[in-house]
Amino acid sequence: MNDDFPPLRNDLLLRAARGEHIDRAPVWVMRQAGRYLPEFRKVREDHEFFEVCRTPELATEVTLQPIRRYTGLVDAAIIFCDILVIPQALGMEVLMNPGPTFTSPLETPADVAKLSEKVDVDEELGYVFEALRMTRQKLEGQVPLIGFCGAPWTLMAYMIEGGASKTLQKSKTWLFKYPEESRALLKRISGICVDFLVGQVKAGAQLLQVFDSNAGDLSPHDFETFSAPTLRQISAAARCGYDTVGLDWTEDPRDVVATLDVDACLQGNLDPVVLYGGRDAIEREVKRMCEAFRSARGGVTRGWIANLGHGITPGVDPEDLRWFFECVHKYSTNL
Repeated sequence: MNDDFPPLRNDLLLRAARGEHIDRAPVWVMRQAGRYLPEFRKVREDHEFFEVCRTPELATEVTLQPIRRYTGLVDAAIIFCDILVIPQALGMEVLMNPGPTFTSPLETPADVAKLSEKVDVDEELGYVFEALRMTRQKLEGQVPLIGFCGAPWTLMAYMIEGGASKTLQKSKTWLFKYPEESRALLKRISGICVDFLVGQVKAGAQLLQVFDSNAGDLSPHDFETFSAPTLRQISAAARCGYDTVGLDWTEDPRDVVATLDVDACLQGNLDPVVLYGGRDAIEREVKRMCEAFRSARGGVTRGWIANLGHGITPGVDPEDLRWFFECVHKYSTNL
């Protein structure tokens, strides 16, 4: 890991992830560098989405935009990138118009032969590593920097569906019709995820997140059969472990704590749509969320990173997000 970076001044997120007692919950939001910000839309006027991802100077600028806007309120930066850079590294063409579209998705296991046999992440994804190094320097230790990748099952689903899907009919059919071929593809994707995550740590990422956004579309049996083994493979091979479990808004943290076999930190889990409900609704729901997480931890603020249950959506007023941050500061503080 590169230690030639400014010292970290706000380590609240790191301490929360380690399960330490903290004065308040650290807070950031998924997709916080994105379309809801006018300064991001300004950058996009002149640059295609993946051009921003592949240009370290632009990715750094976009990553820093919410840190500048919400100085003192947000406790982490997350590198601007996309989970679908891994399918791109495998040789698949992905366009963003406005959502992700694969020009030639995988239709049968025979199509896997079209993928690159071996992926050199330094060559194919080195632009992400350079953006991480640049961002760490320009953050000047204000907050930690998060790196990430998509989980193998979520990536495989995109590669087969050809884009976002509400039913995942095509990709789930693979699991049932071609179970061995599905496991082989998932394992192959896992290996690239490992190399990518390790490279991000070496480049300066201080935390890593694996986004298995489509995990909830699998039955418990199918999740354990197909997705969970790849998540364990990533954890073991990257030597990172999973200190934190992300929750969406359909989960009650008190129920989750009761079922965990380890004392993991929890992250989440406000419904992103609450941000459209006005200041009173945001404050009310943040207060309720804080009470639930505090109750799950025996009445103290520990083992929780405040966040949305999914990524922030493009129509949110940036000042309403500011209010969300302010309410988390207010209601998650230990009395």
